[in-house]
Amino acid sequence: MEISCSSLPFSRLSKSGSYTSEERHSVKGVSNEDNRELDKKKEARTGGNVRMRRETDFQGKSDGQQVKFPDRKTALLKTIKEILEAPEEGVSVNAAEQKAKKYFSTCMDAESTEKVGSKPFLTLIQQLGGWAVSNGLNRTDFNTTLALLMSQYSTFPFFSVYAGSDSGEKQTASSQHYIQIDEPYFQFPIDWNSKTQKSKASTRYLRPFYMSCGQYLALLGVPSNQTTQHCGLYISLSTTLALATAPLHYRLSQKLLYHRITIQELQTLAPAIDWLACLQATFQPLPISQSDLVLVHNLPYIIHMSQTISIWQVQHEMMGTRPLHTYMIFSLLHTLIPALDSRFFQTMRNFSIATGDTQEEIPRWLRCVQQTERGFDTLLSHAIRERHARKEAEELIHDVYLSLKKKLTDLSWRDNRSSAFILNKIKSLNPRLSTKTNNLSHAELNHLYAEVVLSEDDFFSNYLQMLVLEQKSRSRLLSHGTQTEGLSITPSISGNDIIIPVGMFVSPFFHSSYPRALNYGTLGSLMAKDLLHHLLPNIHKQANNPESESKCIWSHYLSVTKDPGRVVTFSLSPSKQQEVWVQYTALQVALDAYKMSFTRHPGDSSLSGLSYIHLFLSSFTKVTCDADSYHEFMPFEPSFLVTVLCSNSGFCPKPLTCVNKSQSYPRETCQSRTLH
Repeated sequence: MEISCSSLPFSRLSKSGSYTSEERHSVKGVSNEDNRELDKKKEARTGGNVRMRRETDFQGKSDGQQVKFPDRKTALLKTIKEILEAPEEGVSVNAAEQKAKKYFSTCMDAESTEKVGSKPFLTLIQQLGGWAVSNGLNRTDFNTTLALLMSQYSTFPFFSVYAGSDSGEKQTASSQHYIQIDEPYFQFPIDWNSKTQKSKASTRYLRPFYMSCGQYLALLGVPSNQTTQHCGLYISLSTTLALATAPLHYRLSQKLLYHRITIQELQTLAPAIDWLACLQATFQPLPISQSDLVLVHNLPYIIHMSQTISIWQVQHEMMGTRPLHTYMIFSLLHTLIPALDSRFFQTMRNFSIATGDTQEEIPRWLRCVQQTERGFDTLLSHAIRERHARKEAEELIHDVYLSLKKKLTDLSWRDNRSSAFILNKIKSLNPRLSTKTNNLSHAELNHLYAEVVLSEDDFFSNYLQMLVLEQKSRSRLLSHGTQTEGLSITPSISGNDIIIPVGMFVSPFFHSSYPRALNYGTLGSLMAKDLLHHLLPNIHKQANNPESESKCIWSHYLSVTKDPGRVVTFSLSPSKQQEVWVQYTALQVALDAYKMSFTRHPGDSSLSGLSYIHLFLSSFTKVTCDADSYHEFMPFEPSFLVTVLCSNSGFCPKPLTCVNKSQSYPRETCQSRTLH
């Protein structure tokens, strides 16, 4: 039986986008021996009754039209949106979650933001001492203003600052985190000359950049006769700073990344910045001292930046134009554009289009979800875990990893050394769901956000509160090395832990109310692929199976898809060979994991009259067609892997082996043997 992307039960939806009650039921009659045995165990343990599951919430078209899985990031963001929009309905909601919902609600209230216009930003400028553009600048200290922007407004005009580990160190669960200093983000494209190994601003975009500067000033009420001088100086300073930037590949080749230096040494090399004061403000209340090590990712840029600031202070500050201060205010404006009325956003968008940005404008709800996530990531990670990733998620992780270990143990390795190293690595790792912060109680979450005071109708002030939360998050990361991986969508390794983020466990990929066959066929297979790619990037060089099995599968594909008019490639590149093996192995791993689950919980349900295995395989095929980021590297549709799996047993999954060792394609055949 072959399963294609179109022959799946997900197309049969009610008008609400959910399965109809008639289609959601347990299955008693199945076609193959494996499923009959599973059903006997189910009926013996449940008396013939199967736990009923709630209507699934696949979103899509009705009237029998095809429904596609969204990409995993979109699914996560939609889940967050549902959490933020969910009515309280008398249920006790903790104070932290109420604050997140209030933040999201004010973000979505575009009308209130439009009414106030540019007034909130102009008021903030006055609180910061004014600016020379409006002839209202009070005497302000350069480094005092810079430290304030960095600490309170997450604005880094001349260099970026964040906390993270040193990639050169062996990573453990308790790896030290360092202050890291890098190039800033420039608003315009930068060209790199590989011959001279120098950067410069793309000249073809300077005119649109200048025009956008003038448009911003006009929105802020600055007379047109003031814009030429200030925009000219702003662009001149921006392009001068950009000269010392360098692309990542160059910095890697010149060993400019992760340069260790003390704050005191940095002060000597780049004296225009009061490094200790700025970093203390950014990571308050942590004790930062002159002897602390920081990691710099382009020291030549930092030195150039300091020299440029010193020169401009001497040349321009006495003239009263204060371009350095104006540059910082423009940087702050770009930080705060999401909280201002739509004219500012449209100006930014127009410049992006002028520089060749062809991406569609994202909807407001998505922008508001992303902004809420920035400040409330810990709370949202906790909420997703409570709603979606409970015991069933832990079980799926356990089953998939146990199945994966068994599969890798049975591989044929090219030498004992490789075998011992990889198997010891796999056995030493402990998969766990997300991060330490997900174990916080409601009281601890409320304490974490206790100082956040949000307005009912002033999104600008709420946005400023979110920026303060970002500062606190940076300080926690530097102090404790604790980062919320929960809102990620792929596994990561920290020491001996494989961190499986709760962000993976969202519908339509997973829900505790779904049939387990669907959960394991979708998220189980995706997780197996992620782990294989993450843990064993070069397995094809160390084991025999990837090459031999992928060749076998490819040969089988050629033999059953013969077309006289089609040009056939009789061999696959190493990368495609590995991907075929990873995809096929992930299918086997996820299926074995599902069988483990079924042994413990025989009371599964199904959909549309499908057997459990059929639903599992349909789920695997559908999610691979729609949402697998590695799908594009496959030389054929994922449905063919199901064909291979079931080729000699009607519909009984059996592992694949090659029995004909001939190298002549496409005559080599694949056979399967009984699954034990």
